[in-house]
Amino acid sequence: MKKIKIAYIGGGSKQWARVFMYDLALVNDLCGEIGLYDIDIESAKRNKAIGENINKAPNVVTKWDYKVYSDLDSCLNNADFVVISILPGSFDEMRVDVETPIKYGIYQSVGDTAGPGGVMRALRTVPIYEEFAKAIKRICPKAWVINFTNPMTICTKTLFDVFPEIKAFGCCHEVFHTQDFLCDVLKEEKSYRPNRNEIYTEVSGINHFTWISSAKYKDDEIFDYLDDYIDKHFKEGHYEHGSNEQYKTDPFAYANRVKMDLYKRYGVLGAAGDRHLVEFFNNNWYLKNPEMVNEWKFALTSIDFRVNQMYERIQESKDLASGKKPIELKKSDEEAVDLMRAILGLTSKISNVNLINEGQMPQIKLDSIVETNAVFTHDSVRPIMAKPLPAAVLAQVNRCQTNVETLYEGIKNRDLKTVFASFVNQPLCSNLTLEDAKALFKEMCEKTKDYLSVYNLDELNSL
Repeated sequence: MKKIKIAYIGGGSKQWARVFMYDLALVNDLCGEIGLYDIDIESAKRNKAIGENINKAPNVVTKWDYKVYSDLDSCLNNADFVVISILPGSFDEMRVDVETPIKYGIYQSVGDTAGPGGVMRALRTVPIYEEFAKAIKRICPKAWVINFTNPMTICTKTLFDVFPEIKAFGCCHEVFHTQDFLCDVLKEEKSYRPNRNEIYTEVSGINHFTWISSAKYKDDEIFDYLDDYIDKHFKEGHYEHGSNEQYKTDPFAYANRVKMDLYKRYGVLGAAGDRHLVEFFNNNWYLKNPEMVNEWKFALTSIDFRVNQMYERIQESKDLASGKKPIELKKSDEEAVDLMRAILGLTSKISNVNLINEGQMPQIKLDSIVETNAVFTHDSVRPIMAKPLPAAVLAQVNRCQTNVETLYEGIKNRDLKTVFASFVNQPLCSNLTLEDAKALFKEMCEKTKDYLSVYNLDELNSL
C-alpha cells in the first residue's frame, strides 16, 4: 500500500472535497494524510470531521488522516499531490459576472469560463494561482498538481507559466456526461448496454469547448448511428441523466439539443454540456433571450439558485460532520483518484485532461492549454495526438483560445487594456457596440473592485 500526502487547496469545499474523500476511502492501495487548507478554516474543520466520520463508515476500505492547516506552506510541505478547487471571490462577485451583462442583452448560462463572466472570474483567479504556483515551486516542486477550478484553461496556463517545470494537469468531467449520452445512443440503436468507461472517444479542443470526432465501442463506431438517433430525438432532445424536461426544475440539466445541432452542422460532437457550449458562440445563436434558451432546452443557472444550494450544502456538511446525517460511502464517477493511482504506478489510465500543447493539437498554438486524451502511467502524463478538427470548428476554437492567451497576457502584465481586448472579442459580446462593451467592462470591474486590488482601475478611463 502506497502512503502519500495530499494537499487540498480549497479544502473547505462543500462538494468536491467530499466526493474526493469518499473515493479515496474506497481504494485499497493508497493511504496517508489529506491536508485541508482553506481561507474559510471553519469549513475545512467541518470537512475534517466528515473525514473522521468516513473512517467510521462500515464499508470504508482505507482510513485517512485528515489534518487542517492554517497556512498554505505547511499544507504543501511534503505533499505528493496538490489538489486545487477554489471559488475565486464570493457569489456577490459572481452575481455581477452573470447579471450585469443582462442590461446589455447578454445572457450567460454558467458565466465561469467564457463571455464577460469568464473574463471577470479570470481577473480574480489568476493572481491567486500565481501565488499557488510560486508556493508549489518553493515547497513541493516534485508534487503532481490537479486543478479543478474554473476557468480551467487559464488556471492551468498560470501554473505552467509561473512554474514551467510543474507537473500539473486540469480535470473536467464534462466529457464524461457526453460519453454517457453516447452510451444511450448505443442502447437505443444497437441494444448494447456499455458504461462510459467501455467506449473510447477522440477528444480535442479547449476546456468546456471540447469536441469528439470519433467514439468507439469495441469495433463499432458510434457516430455511424448518430444521424438516425438525432433525427429521431432532435425536437424533444435527450438528457443522459434524466428526463429531457428536467432543465425546467434543475438548472444544471439540459436536453442536448445544442449538442445535436452542432453535430448536424459540423459532423463532430460538442463534448461539454449545452450550458457550457453555448457560451462560446455568438449570443444570438442560442442565448439571445430566455425564450430562446427555453426552446433549446437548457437553463440559465441563477445566482439565487447557487446561493440557496450553497446554504443547503453547508447544512448538509454540518449534519455529516456532527453525525446527524449518516455517511453513505459510495464511489463517484470522477476519475481523480484513478489518475493518481496511475501516476503512482498502481494502474494505467487514459482520460481527457488539460495540458500544455506539445503538438497533440498541431492546429492550435503550441504552449497553449488544450484538452485532449492523455496516457497516465508511473510518474507520467503523456498527451495523445488528437485527430484534426473540421476547419469551421477549428476557427471557433482558435478564436476562443486566442482570447484566453490575450486575457492571460493582460492579467499577467496587469494591463486592463489588453484584458479588454479579450473581453470585447468574446463571442457573447459580438453584438455590443464598442462603447457599450467599454461601459459594461468598466461597470463589472467597479462592482468587483474589492477583488481587483492588484490592477490599476484608473486605466479603465483610457480604454
